[in-house]
Amino acid sequence: MLALLSVAILLGMSLWFAGSAVASQLQRAWQLDGAEVAWLTIAVQLGFVAGTALSAVLNLADVIPTRTLFTASAFCGAVANAGLAFSGSLGPALLSRFLAGAFLAGVYPPAMKMTSTWFRERRGLAVGTIVGALTVGKAGPYLIGALPGVTVFSLVAASSLSAAAAAVIVWFGYRDGPYAFPSRPFSWTLVRSVASETRYRQATGGYLGHMTELYAYWTWIPAFVAASIAKSPMTVAPAATRISSLIGFTIIAVGGAGCVWGGLVADRIGRARLVTIAMAVSGTACAAIGLLFGHSLWLLTPVALVWGFFIIADSAQFSVLVTESVPAHAVGTALTLQVSLGFLLTTITIQVVPFIVRIAGWPWAFALLAAGPVLGIVSIRRLASDPRSTA
Repeated sequence: MLALLSVAILLGMSLWFAGSAVASQLQRAWQLDGAEVAWLTIAVQLGFVAGTALSAVLNLADVIPTRTLFTASAFCGAVANAGLAFSGSLGPALLSRFLAGAFLAGVYPPAMKMTSTWFRERRGLAVGTIVGALTVGKAGPYLIGALPGVTVFSLVAASSLSAAAAAVIVWFGYRDGPYAFPSRPFSWTLVRSVASETRYRQATGGYLGHMTELYAYWTWIPAFVAASIAKSPMTVAPAATRISSLIGFTIIAVGGAGCVWGGLVADRIGRARLVTIAMAVSGTACAAIGLLFGHSLWLLTPVALVWGFFIIADSAQFSVLVTESVPAHAVGTALTLQVSLGFLLTTITIQVVPFIVRIAGWPWAFALLAAGPVLGIVSIRRLASDPRSTA
C-alpha cells in the first residue's frame, strides 16, 4: 500500500511545477518580466492555500473518505492543469495554475493521512517516503523540460495524464489500514480546537520556518543556475535553459532521498532532533550558496544538492508531529490547516527572491531566507522540551 500511494502521489504532484518548467518558453513568448514569471508558481501556491483553507474549515479531510477526496481532486486537477496548454496570455494561464493548486489540496494532505492509517511505529519513515515521492513528482516536469524539442503542450499534457493516472490508481487500489482515524460529523469549531493545542502550534511554527526557504528555493534555483552560467543578473539565456532545467530536476529530486533518510533517522533519534539538524544544514546552505554564484558548476552544484537533500528531509516529520499532537478525529483537518499556513507563507517568500535580485543581484537572492530555519529551530526546541514529545 505504501508503494501504491507513493506512485500515486508522485504522478499526482507532477502538476505543481508544470507551469514553472515551461516558464522560460512562456517568458519569451509573452514577453514576461521576472515578477510575472514568479506568478506561474505563486498562482499554484495561492490556489493550494485557498483549497486547503476551505478544506480545513469544512473538515473535508475528516468528513469525506480520503480515497474519494484524493480521486476526485486528482482528476479535477488534471483537467484544470490542461488549461495551461491552451492559454494565449498570462491571465488564463494563472487561472489554470490557481485551479490546479486548489485541487491539489485534496491530494497532498489526504495522502499523508492515508499513509498514517497503515503505520504507527514507523510512521516517520512511511510519511517520509510519501513526501519523497511527492518531491520527485514535483521535479518531474523539469526533467521533461530538459528533453530536446519539448513544447508547452506536450509537457502540460504529460503532467495532466499523470494526475489522471494517480486518480485511477487510488480509486481502484487503495483501502484504509488497521490504524484508520475515526471520522466525525462536521464541526465549525474543529479548526479552533486544533489551533488551541500547544504542541500543534509549536510543530507548525517549525514547519513555517522550513517553508520559508523551501518553495522559494525550488522555484528560483533553476533560474539562479542559468544566471550563474550566463553571469547575467536577471535574464535566463536560452543556451543555459536546458542544463539549468536538468540541474533543477536533480536538485529537487535528490530531496526524495532526503525524505526517506529523514524518516529513518527521525524514527531512531526523534523527530524534533531530526528537523533541527535538517534546518541547521539547509539554513547554512541557504546563507552560503550566493558566494558560489558565477563560479564553476562543479562548485555550485554540490552545495545546491546538499541544500536540496536537507531542505526537504524534515518536511514529512512536521506532518507526523501533527498526527501525534492532536486528537485522532482531527488529524485530517490539522494537516490541512498546517500546510495551508505554510503555503500561504511561500506566496510571499517566492516574491522576495526577484525583489532581492533587482536590488542586490543573484548572489544575495537566497541569503535572507536563512532566517526561516533559525526561527523554525527555536519553535521546535520548545516542542522538544515537552515531556510528551520525548515519550
